[in-house]
Order: sequence, then C-alpha cells, then structure tokens
Amino acid sequence: MTGTAPAPFTADDYRARMDRAARQAAGAGLAGLLVAPGPDLVWLTGYTPTAVTERLTLLVLAAGREPVLVVPTLEAPDAEHAPGAPAITLRDWTDGKDPYAVTADLLDADGRFGVSDNAWAMHLLGLQRALPGTSYASLTEALPMLRAVKDAAELDLLAAAGAAADAAFEEIRKVPFAGRRETDVAADLAALLRRFGHSQVDFTIVASGPNGANPHHEIGDRVIERGDMVVLDFGGLKDGYGSDTSRTVHVGEPTDEERRVHDLVREAQEAGFRAVRPGAACQDVDRAARAVIADAGYGEYFIHRTGHGIGVTTHEPPYMIEGEEQPLVPGMCFSVEPGVYLPGRFGVRIEDIVTVTGDGGRRLNNTAREMVTVD
Repeated sequence: MTGTAPAPFTADDYRARMDRAARQAAGAGLAGLLVAPGPDLVWLTGYTPTAVTERLTLLVLAAGREPVLVVPTLEAPDAEHAPGAPAITLRDWTDGKDPYAVTADLLDADGRFGVSDNAWAMHLLGLQRALPGTSYASLTEALPMLRAVKDAAELDLLAAAGAAADAAFEEIRKVPFAGRRETDVAADLAALLRRFGHSQVDFTIVASGPNGANPHHEIGDRVIERGDMVVLDFGGLKDGYGSDTSRTVHVGEPTDEERRVHDLVREAQEAGFRAVRPGAACQDVDRAARAVIADAGYGEYFIHRTGHGIGVTTHEPPYMIEGEEQPLVPGMCFSVEPGVYLPGRFGVRIEDIVTVTGDGGRRLNNTAREMVTVD
C-alpha cells in the first residue's frame, strides 16, 4: 500500500487532550490524574521513554493547573522533544534525590487521584508514603471512556490500520495452507502486516482444525490439513493506532455443517453491526449477535464477549458485553466478533472494527465475510 504519511498530532492536540482529561477527572470527583509511561501517556503527550525503568516518570494533571511531567534528569532531553512537550512543564529529578518528594509538592495532600493502570506498585506505594492522606483509583475504573471517543484524525488512522490489515488478508488467502505449520502461516501474516505499514504486530493467531475451538489459541507446529477450518485473527499498530480483524477460511471445500456454522456466525456478526447506533448500550451489540447464535442452538459455544475497544492499544474500553450499559457515542471504535467454538472439532470467528457514526455504524474492515477457501 502506498500513500502520504499522516499528519502528526500537534502540541495543541495534546494540550486539548490533557485539558479534557483533567476536566473529566474533576467531574468524576478526582483531584487529578497520575499517568505513568504507557498508552495513556502516549495518547496524552506523545511521549514514550526510551526505556521504562525503576526511575519515576509521571504526568500530573489537575483541572485549572498546568500539566507537569516529573522525569529523571537523564531522560529530560528526550522528554523535551516529545510532540506534546510545549504544552507541559517538565520537572526533573536527579539520582540521589527523592522523586516522591518532588511529586508530592504537586499534589493535594488529601486528594483522590486516578492512576494509569500500568503504574508500578513501587511508585504508587512511594507516593502513599510521602502523602499518607491521598487515595487512588484505577484510571480505567475511574474514567473508562477517557480514550474511547476518537476525533477525525484518529478515525483516519484507525481506518488506515484496518485497510492495511485487510490488504494482509487478501494476500494471505493466496498462500498455501495445506501441509504447512500454523507457525509458517503466522509468520507470513506478520510479514504482510509489516509490509502494509504496521510498525508493531501484536498477534497472529492461526488456529487450524480442532485448535480453532480455542479462541486465543497459541500458534504451534500443527500441520494444517486439507479439510481444516482455520481461524485467522491478527492485528497490531500502524502509525500508532490499532488493527484487529478475524476471518475463518477453509482448506478445500467445507462440509455442509461447516458452511452452516460459518453462515450462522456471519449472520450474528451482521446483527451485532446493525445494533450499532448512537445511544444504544454496549450490551445491545452483544445481545444482538448472541441472540442469533443462541436461537440456532449454539449459544453455549459462544464463549466470549462480542467486542472490545481499540485505539492506541488493540484492546481497551468500551467492551461489548452483557451488563455494560455505557451508551454508544459517535467516534467510539470497537470490534464486533462473535464466534462458535465446537470442542475437538473446529471454530469460526468473524471480526470487524466498527466505528459509531451519527446514525449507525461504519465498518473499518471490508474483506469478504462469506466462506473463503484456500489451498
């Protein structure tokens, strides 16, 4: 695939994200947010430390205050060149000094803070020792929708990642399957994702025959045979945003039962997609897809949620699952991926990334959902 590189996010983009995060934190009754290196820090600032070590790096956000990034002195030069740096005040600390004392000066002594989920326990405990009156909540628990609604530029990046994954599928269906190991086909898939612009490959599931009944099968040395159903589930990051798609192919001609189950899953996936609209609850998507499979008598073989959010990571809120009443909002992006898994026999999964539009949903994956046969 060719095309011009996407325009990078600007300091103003990151400033707006940090301001929105701080306001949402205040609205949730939090004194602020504490963001450690990881996807939240990348999304808020564009900064990724060259190495995540025991040295404390922490973004402090609070409504009405300038964002401050606490960073080790030896990493300050890299932090200064992050795309969001013009919107941030850097406060560096040198080895031998107490980074928690430096950070404590920025925090309300009795405040409750949202903390990014990948913060190290030693850092959180260090802050608690410095400020015993503070308390903390998981950022995913406190602000689960922080990154869920994508702007136009993010949607473009997700669409491009989806198109790249689609291109990889169109190529993988041309390669030989029969007589090769799952690991061989998985390696082909990973190479194709990179060829079409992915900088990071997160997973390449190739689950053949009875292995297809395990939704998260770890690829192995099983030799794919003629007559196998093969679940392909693959994705990663392209220009910082995720792809994730699944298609189930058949080596040679399928049996009537295999075709029937595949058609059933395709109908369920379509039902889940058609349930996507602003104001619908996340669980409505799950219910719509699950009802099709249950009504056909295969309900006990659909053993996972219908979908998960995607953005700067390939799995994030929101989740399409029973009990999740979060309403869908235009700009949300998530998978719709029902499946049927028959133990010891085969499995089928069909997955697209979908974004909520003003009046429904739009697929970001557009390869054939009908049964595809391979050699």
